[in-house]
Amino acid sequence: MSFFGTQPTPTASSAKSSDVEVAQPPTDSISSMAFSPQADYLAVGSWDNSANVRIYEVAANGQSQGKAAYSHQGPVLSVCWSKDGTKVFSGGADNAGRVLDVSTGQSFQVAQHDAPVKSVKWIEAHGGLLATGSWDKTLRYWDLRTPAPVVTINLPERCYSVDVLEPIVAVATAGKQVLIYNLSNPTVPYKSIISPLRYQMRVVSCFPKGIAIGGAEGRVAMQYTTETSQLQNYTFRAQKQDLENTKNGFVMYAVNDISFHPVHGTFVTCGSDGGITSWDGDARVRIKPFDLQPGPITSTAFNRTGTIMAYSISYDWHRGHSGMTPQQSVQIKLHACTDEEMQRKPRKP
Repeated sequence: MSFFGTQPTPTASSAKSSDVEVAQPPTDSISSMAFSPQADYLAVGSWDNSANVRIYEVAANGQSQGKAAYSHQGPVLSVCWSKDGTKVFSGGADNAGRVLDVSTGQSFQVAQHDAPVKSVKWIEAHGGLLATGSWDKTLRYWDLRTPAPVVTINLPERCYSVDVLEPIVAVATAGKQVLIYNLSNPTVPYKSIISPLRYQMRVVSCFPKGIAIGGAEGRVAMQYTTETSQLQNYTFRAQKQDLENTKNGFVMYAVNDISFHPVHGTFVTCGSDGGITSWDGDARVRIKPFDLQPGPITSTAFNRTGTIMAYSISYDWHRGHSGMTPQQSVQIKLHACTDEEMQRKPRKP
């Protein structure tokens, strides 16, 4: 673990926006962000070899300060917090899951897979467990007091995304399959869904009535899992499509992340087109499109009160290696959320 150096004063992101940049962001693509559930501390996972995981303290006025950093032996693909805010977890391309103990400043390995760890999520049930989903086609649950997983679940394909809204665990895999587990019986999926999206899933996010799936073609599928609401399933376009004609065909802009607001229950999508939009999923309406950014938006995160939305700008590899340019910016910005941007729209009579 290492602490950041002196922080320059954050500046406004652009003339058209009052969003504030986080000082000393990673120098390479940002893969994942998560706010602490107890305080305004933001954990950021990236491909930056000098510090794959960075933790920032965020003030109410948007000013930020780097507090801690630690590294994996490869890019970090996912970060999360424990519910009490004392630990930060991360999973990476080094096939390992690690934890930072905030109180001691020490980081150490807590999970191991046979391929990169794509997603990490903390679970309060069963005394506290770390769930890790990997490209080795397994989902594993770890008790931090023991070196071996307490449960290993074989998945039908590589894990692309995991989300938890207790008692539900949703796992999106290659092959367009989403497995949904109940923590009362965590080893057997009680529901299996085939994604209605045409192309690869990028993210799955849980909400009280079901799951939202974001895909490579810029669409979102709302899948309601309660028996009384399954007929409400629908899909919609969240990001741009087919705006650029290349020799290989039309370019699609992926949905990279879906984050639900902790107070209003609405959500934001972000993607390869540099766009962020807030949505009312129940009313099936767009609330607000935000200003386009100068590069792909790779992740979003709300603080615990929903007053701050963090979003990261960096290359997301949607155009492969050829799309990466030395001029690609890497930024983390903080947006002060208003009710107008995030509240549900009044239902029409």
